[in-house]
Amino acid sequence: MTIEELTELADLDEVAELFAVVWERPGDPPINGDVLRALSHSGNYIAGARSGGRLIGGIVGWLGMHEPGELHMHSHILGVLGGDEAKGLGFALKQHQRTWCLNHGVPTIEWTFDPLVRRNAYFNLTKLGADAARYLVDFYGTMQDGINAGDESDRILVRWALDSEKARAAAAGRPFEPKPTAAAILVKVPEDIVAIRRHDAELGHRWRLRVRESLGDAMARGYRVAGFTRDFEYVLEPN
Repeated sequence: MTIEELTELADLDEVAELFAVVWERPGDPPINGDVLRALSHSGNYIAGARSGGRLIGGIVGWLGMHEPGELHMHSHILGVLGGDEAKGLGFALKQHQRTWCLNHGVPTIEWTFDPLVRRNAYFNLTKLGADAARYLVDFYGTMQDGINAGDESDRILVRWALDSEKARAAAAGRPFEPKPTAAAILVKVPEDIVAIRRHDAELGHRWRLRVRESLGDAMARGYRVAGFTRDFEYVLEPN
C-alpha cells in the first residue's frame, strides 16, 4: 500500500468517486473533483492510498485561520473502503497528514465528527491523541447521505496539536487511555448509531438529544473531555 499526494485531475475525480461510495451517495460525491482540483492547485492537502494500483482511501484538508497568524489545517473529509486491505488505513492517512502539516509549519489540525459514532470518538480522542474543543449543535443542518440522513448533524470540533506529547505518543503506537477520577462525568454512546438510525429513527433521535443534553451541556459548563473509553464512554473532568 502506498500513500501519496494527489494533484492530477484524473486522480482527484477518482478520490471524489471513492467518497461518493463511502458516504453512500452514488454519482453525487460530497466534494467534487473540480473543487479538489482548485484546492490542490492553491497549495492545500489531498492524498490517496492505493493497494495494487486500486484507490482504497482518501483524505482532504485545507488551510484556515481563526485569528491573524494562527494557521491550522481544516481536515474536511477522510474516507476508506471496507475490507481487510484497508485495516489501519485511517490511522496511516491521518499520520501522513500530520507529517505534511509539520513539514509545512502548520501546528494544528481541526475537524468535526459525530459524537454518537463511537469508533470515530475512540479513534480521534484515544488513537490519535486529539482534543475535543467544542460541541456544535446541528452544525451542517440537514444532511442527505446514506449515513447521516434523518438526523440532526451535531458535531464535536476536534483540535489536534500535532507536536503535543499525546500526539507524539499516539504516532509511536502508545495511545492515550483516560483514567476517570471521582469527579468525572461519564457519557455513554450506542455501539452502532448508524444501524440504529436505519432501523429505528426515533430511537436514534433520542440518543442524539440525550448526548447533546449530557455531553454538550457539560462542555458548555466548562468540563473538558479527557478522553473516550473502550466501554463507549466520554470522560469529562472539571477544569
